[in-house]
This record gives sequence, structure tokens and C-alpha cells, in this order.
Amino acid sequence: MRGGDKFFRSGKADGVAQSGPVWRLLSCVTKIAGATCLLKGGKQMQLGAFSVSLAVKDIAASRAFYEKLGFEVFHGDAAQGWLIMKSPTAVIGLFQGMFENNILTFNPGWDSNAQPVGDFTDIRDIQKKLKSAGVPLEQEVDEAGSGPGSFTLMDPDGNAILFDQHV
Repeated sequence: MRGGDKFFRSGKADGVAQSGPVWRLLSCVTKIAGATCLLKGGKQMQLGAFSVSLAVKDIAASRAFYEKLGFEVFHGDAAQGWLIMKSPTAVIGLFQGMFENNILTFNPGWDSNAQPVGDFTDIRDIQKKLKSAGVPLEQEVDEAGSGPGSFTLMDPDGNAILFDQHV
């Protein structure tokens, strides 16, 4: 049995019950295949393109390693300490000296090619929904604003989740 299977069968992960704000968030995050989350009434909240942002010690070594796994540089500047790499089915960011730990990243309004999508859930609406579900936020976006913005939260294991809207 894989760890995730045990988590879903038992209904608990480190004491987190299947009913509460953290469980609702985890349910959304684990359904990454379309990066959507069901809201009350069956409406979908579109979380946007998903990637993992990796805190790396040596960007050149990390780039070479991920190229061996089939990833190609998609965007970024190694001289500035960041690269976005893609494989046919995944996107990762390599970040040297920008943050200490890895981050799960959602980009509302973007597809996996960093192109704007027509219909998406604005980051402020995502933030409002998570707050109303009782999910604590580490940093908030200005809900009176519009366009680009970001907010962060932590999952029950201390993993950072960044919502970063560029459009």
C-alpha cells in the first residue's frame, strides 16, 4: 500500500481529521490533475497551473540532473539564480538562494506553458474561499486590488503553498 493510499483510507494524516479546513485544502491539493477544487454547490475553483519550486544549492548541478530526467529549460536566468524546467507532464522551478525550502506553487490564470487562460478563478476569490473554510494564511494578497498578486499558506506538515497570479 502506498503512503497516500493509507492516508485516504485512514482519513487521517498526522492527526488531521477528514472534515475540517485542512482536510478540504488537502483534498484540493491532492487532486492536482486539473488543479481544481470543488466549492460549495459543486462549483470548481480553478487553482491554475501547478509546479514544484525547488530550493537548490547549485543551480547548474540541479539543471544537469533534471535534464537527465528529460526536463528542458523553459524560462528563467541561471545567472539570476532561477530556472523553470518542463517535461512533457511536469513543471519544476529551480531557485538558488531565494528561499530555504521547497514550495508547492499554483498560478491562477496561467496554463502549464505560462500562457494566460480565458476563464480562471482570481487569486482574491481563492483566498476568500480558503479563509471562509478556516484555512489559516501566512501572507495575504490585498483583496481590494486586481491583477497580479500572491498569498501563501502552510500545509499540516509545514510545506509552503504559494498561490502566485501573474495576470
